[in-house]
Amino acid sequence: MLLAQTVFETRMLLRNGEQLLLTVIIPSVLLVLFSSVDIVAADGPGKRVDFLAPGLLALAVMSTAFTGQAIATGFERRYGVLKRLGASPLPRWALLTAKTGCVLVTEALQVALLTAIALALGWSPHGNPLTVAALLVLGTAAFSGLGLLMAGTLRAEATLAAANLVFILLLLAGDVIVPLSKFPAAVQRVLELLPINALSDGLRSVLQHGAGVPWADLGILGVWSVLGLAAAARFFRWE
Repeated sequence: MLLAQTVFETRMLLRNGEQLLLTVIIPSVLLVLFSSVDIVAADGPGKRVDFLAPGLLALAVMSTAFTGQAIATGFERRYGVLKRLGASPLPRWALLTAKTGCVLVTEALQVALLTAIALALGWSPHGNPLTVAALLVLGTAAFSGLGLLMAGTLRAEATLAAANLVFILLLLAGDVIVPLSKFPAAVQRVLELLPINALSDGLRSVLQHGAGVPWADLGILGVWSVLGLAAAARFFRWE
């Protein structure tokens, strides 16, 4: 049942043109555009793609685990889909696990696509792949918790507006395409605590600079994961 629901959730996502645009096409277009055109300067030495690729991998995780999942789950809740599935033989924990499985499958496709594009643009990644995987998994957990919390507490229309607004704001202020050093020092200290900043900074420190384990970034993502998932489990309403 869990495998069947995971496959179903993934097929539904891939058939949804709006979600596919958000989760796959936008990060790919941004990677090609900002790597090819001198609009945003990279933070430090190296090619623009070396700075942009880790940040856009983080954006891909956020777009799928947070924005896309929040919007889809919010409308499923509004139309009574979650209520009916919750009353089916499929356990509720299995339904949420299937949604997480769908997110992970989609992210694997995103990472493969963005990596291929970045390598074609001259990207030279460094670092330990296991560290990168740990950052991506913790980032997924953090954004999934926040996405489910939003979808399970707000009206579907409010979730749609809020999720897209957060996506745009964090695209600009999340150290994705605009270096965090461009912001005032006081603002930087606040932005550094956001999950998108921790994920993009951690990925960049490993993939661009070849650093070891970014414990501070992992710690921030771990805190957001615990808080987000705990809040979603506590406040999520099925109808």
